Amino acid sequence: MATIFTGCSNDDDEDGSGAKTPAVGEITGNISSNVTYAYGNYTLKGMVKIQSGVTVTFEPGCTITADKSTGENGLIVLNGGKLIANGTAAEPIVFTEKSKVPGSWAGIIMYGDAPIVNSASNPAPQTATSEDGTGSIYGGSNATHNGGSLKYVRVEYAGQVITTNSKEHNGFSFYSVGSGTVLENLVSYMGNDDGFEFYGGTVSAKNLISYGNKDDSFDWQDGWRGQDNTNWYAYQVGTGNYGMEIESKSVDNNFWPKIVGITLKRAAGTVTEAQSEIQLDAIQFKKEGNGDYSNIVIDGYKNQTGSTPWNGGAIQVLDKTTYDHQVAGGKIKLTNVKVTNTDNDFISGAATFTLSSSSFNPTSNWNKTTTATGASLVSGNWSTVNGVNLIQ
Repeated sequence: MATIFTGCSNDDDEDGSGAKTPAVGEITGNISSNVTYAYGNYTLKGMVKIQSGVTVTFEPGCTITADKSTGENGLIVLNGGKLIANGTAAEPIVFTEKSKVPGSWAGIIMYGDAPIVNSASNPAPQTATSEDGTGSIYGGSNATHNGGSLKYVRVEYAGQVITTNSKEHNGFSFYSVGSGTVLENLVSYMGNDDGFEFYGGTVSAKNLISYGNKDDSFDWQDGWRGQDNTNWYAYQVGTGNYGMEIESKSVDNNFWPKIVGITLKRAAGTVTEAQSEIQLDAIQFKKEGNGDYSNIVIDGYKNQTGSTPWNGGAIQVLDKTTYDHQVAGGKIKLTNVKVTNTDNDFISGAATFTLSSSSFNPTSNWNKTTTATGASLVSGNWSTVNGVNLIQ
């Protein structure tokens, strides 16, 4: 059995007050049959896997707590499985960790078989091996893959990194997840790696908050191509790298993701994860990353001083190939952009090219303004931790 329960369901009312009595229990092992977790408090133990053909449902208000002292913990939705976690603004579903230390567990990992692109020469459908340490294969041709529905879900203190690039986790990791999956009003809070990472796929996401994550707030690769993304908000504090890191495994794609309504903010005094690396820009494009982004607010990406000074800026292009194919080729669109409290609009990652507003072709691919509003989010319990509203 994957679950052991004690306590009562939310239908019980032991004291006659009308308040729901939370269930309690442990979630562990492979989940091989459909199950609904009633409103309550649960312990997550081990790398729990929702098997193909299985639907797991959490009711609004559930709190699921991992404990790093028990080993590696996380919730994995395998391809063909479904996670239905539909909270509300008042009763979010919260996945957290007992010690409240960033990087203490693996977060939520979802697999699908939507298309990815990581090679210019291989025929579709392409596949790749995950970097979460499970050695799982992801990718396929099912653009409408459906991994379930996540609404008003918060993941706290995740982003466990065991071996860099071969066994590391984020708050939310979406491997070739398809457009049939619903992702709305999600929070990744105080993780040790990326807040949200998309490994290819066609899924879109609305109303995202990435707060205090130590690597990138938002990251993707493998030709992710979500087309209906709105209201992405990032606040970097203490330690953080890029607001958005955009790459496509060095494949010059003719498609791109689209995001409308982006706010990327960096608190004063925030430093990069590794002081020796230039990773303090709001948006970085590399390895043929591209996309269509509009209504963007960028604030606080200042130059870094100290033992290893670096220039900070709104937009960085790391390599000349990305500059030649994506910037000059008109595949990077940044329109209605408001930049404040930031030392440079543009940063070139190599001495072989100069990035400026005139680099974009046509000129309508870059438009700076003072009227952009960025992400538009409504605060509530879902966006509040320890009494602090995450929307700064």
